[in-house]
Amino acid sequence: MKKLVVLTLVFLLACTSFVFAAGAAEEPERVEDPSDITIGMTVPGLMFPFFVTMEEEAQAHADELGIELLTHDSENRSSVQMEGVETYVARGVDGILISPMTTDTLVPAIEYAVQNGIPVASVDRKADTDEVLVHVGADNVEGGRAAGRYIVEKLGGEGKVIQLEGTPGASPAIDRKAGFEEIINESDIEIIASMTAEFSRSEGQTVMEDLITAHPEFDAVFGANDEMIIGAIVAMEDAGIDPADVVTVGFDATEDAFTYMDEGTLDATVDQFPGQQAVTALDYLVDFIMTGAEPDEKEIYIAPEIVTE
Repeated sequence: MKKLVVLTLVFLLACTSFVFAAGAAEEPERVEDPSDITIGMTVPGLMFPFFVTMEEEAQAHADELGIELLTHDSENRSSVQMEGVETYVARGVDGILISPMTTDTLVPAIEYAVQNGIPVASVDRKADTDEVLVHVGADNVEGGRAAGRYIVEKLGGEGKVIQLEGTPGASPAIDRKAGFEEIINESDIEIIASMTAEFSRSEGQTVMEDLITAHPEFDAVFGANDEMIIGAIVAMEDAGIDPADVVTVGFDATEDAFTYMDEGTLDATVDQFPGQQAVTALDYLVDFIMTGAEPDEKEIYIAPEIVTE
C-alpha cells in the first residue's frame, strides 16, 4: 500500500513538472543576419504623395540595412489595410511597420499580429493600443500651432480663416486641428468654417467651392495637408479669386506644394519629415528583432517645421 502511495505521488509530481515546463514562455529566437529579416509595411494610401515619400525612403533604408521590406497600399480603406496586416501575419513576417488609417479601426489587426509573436511599430498615425513596440511620428499638434502662428503673423492677428480638416478619426487630423485652433483662438482671427476634405485634393476642391459660395469673404485658408490646400487653390482660381491675395498654408512639404509655392499661389507648408519617421521606426523594429532591445520610450516625436519660399 505504501509503495502504491509513493508511486502515485511521484507520478503526480512528474505531471506537475511537465505542466509548468510546457506553460513556460520560451525566449523567441533572435535573427543574427539582417538578410534573414522580412518586414511588412502598410500605409493608408499611395494616392497621397506624403506616403509615397515615406515608403520610398523606408525602402531605401531597408536596402541599406540589407533587409527585405514588403509594401502594401491600403487604398485609403481600413478594411484593405486590415487584410494587408492579416496577410503579413499569415506569411510569417518578422515585423510590421504600419501607419494606421485611424486610431481605432486597425487596433484588432495590430493586436492580432502581436499575439502571433510579430512586433509592430506605428509611424505618423497612431493606433489606440499599447501593444505597439514604438510609435514614431511628428508632433502634429505643434505642426498645427506652427501653421496657426504663420497665419496670425501674416494677418496681423485679425481676419477670417477657413480650415480644411483631414480624415475624421485619423490622429494627424485630430492633432493638427487642435494645435491650429489653439493658436488662432488666442488671436482676433475668426475661423468662419472648418470642414473635412478627407486629406484629398479633389475633396479639397469640392469643399472649397461650397465654402466660397457660403463664405465669399475670407483672408486665409489652412489645409491640414498639401493635397487639400492645392485643391482649395484650384477652387479659388476657378472662382476668380487670386490665391496670392489670400494667406494659404498646407502641411506635408510635398513636391507639388513646392511647385505651387514657386508659382506664388501657396505661401507655406509644414514639413514633418515622413522619411525620417519611417527610417527611425524601422531601425527600432530591426534592433528589437535582432537583439530584443526595446526603445527607451514608447512614443518618439519629430518636431515639424514651417517651410516658406
